[in-house]
Amino acid sequence: MISAGHYHTLKVNRISEHGIYLADDEGAEVLLPNRYASLQHKVDDTIEVFVYHDSENRLVATTEHPLATAGEVAYLKVVDKTIHGVFLDWGLKAKDLFLPNSNQMYRLEIGKKYPVYVYEDRVSGRVVATTYLKSYINNTEITVSPRDEVDILVVAETSIGFRVAINNRHWGMIYHNQIFQPVQIGDHLKGYVVRITDDNRIDVSLQQQGYDEVKHTADRLLELLRNNGGRLPLCDASTPEQIQQLIRMSKKSFKRCAGHLMKQHKITMDDRGITLIEKTDHEQPDEPAKPSRAPRR
Repeated sequence: MISAGHYHTLKVNRISEHGIYLADDEGAEVLLPNRYASLQHKVDDTIEVFVYHDSENRLVATTEHPLATAGEVAYLKVVDKTIHGVFLDWGLKAKDLFLPNSNQMYRLEIGKKYPVYVYEDRVSGRVVATTYLKSYINNTEITVSPRDEVDILVVAETSIGFRVAINNRHWGMIYHNQIFQPVQIGDHLKGYVVRITDDNRIDVSLQQQGYDEVKHTADRLLELLRNNGGRLPLCDASTPEQIQQLIRMSKKSFKRCAGHLMKQHKITMDDRGITLIEKTDHEQPDEPAKPSRAPRR
């Protein structure tokens, strides 16, 4: 079934002067207008398209990629306003996303960005947005586990950190004292579930945990050393601020990955800093000594 707000892989069914008609396995058709079609497309080819309603409420396809599909949270900019609601730029040139007045939890202003949930309206079948995120994002039934890698959208900043939407389903928190990279509202990031409390609060980190974290940060430290001539002015006595500013790590992570690399004999560390001792890819192994010839008699 071809539905609005989703990607579909469809087959070219017929070609007309208006564009290409694509069909699903049940024979339902949708038009891919000429501006998105190619002269190379022929009958029975398959094309991945995004489907939405045009201004005349007809299903239409596009090869453009919206900033969010139905069932996703996004941080979108208000571009127009009417007595019925506002329109958001969701990445499609031919169509803005409508957010009706009934779906506005607070006053929205043109030119500003807001976190919204995108969904397919059950009555009209059209794709719309809402700022009532709690109706769709909640922690009633948790679907993630500690150490899971998750997709997050940074939604708001609080005094203790950033509130994030996890996998378009749950709320989570990243704490300020565990952030070692620039983070802004609206960022789409990879995160890792740290813990889930008894009352279903989810703590998230931007760094992997346990051995995975050590391996990941060790690889980063090696790359930084290679890019800085094999040396960095950091050691056990370096302050957390110095470490964060230079390599974007906590002091705890730095000490763990440095210890890991020293055990592997890839670095040395003294009061002056860290030195890379592993051989780089472009270094050639020493040539074996050629056997000396016996002197002629």
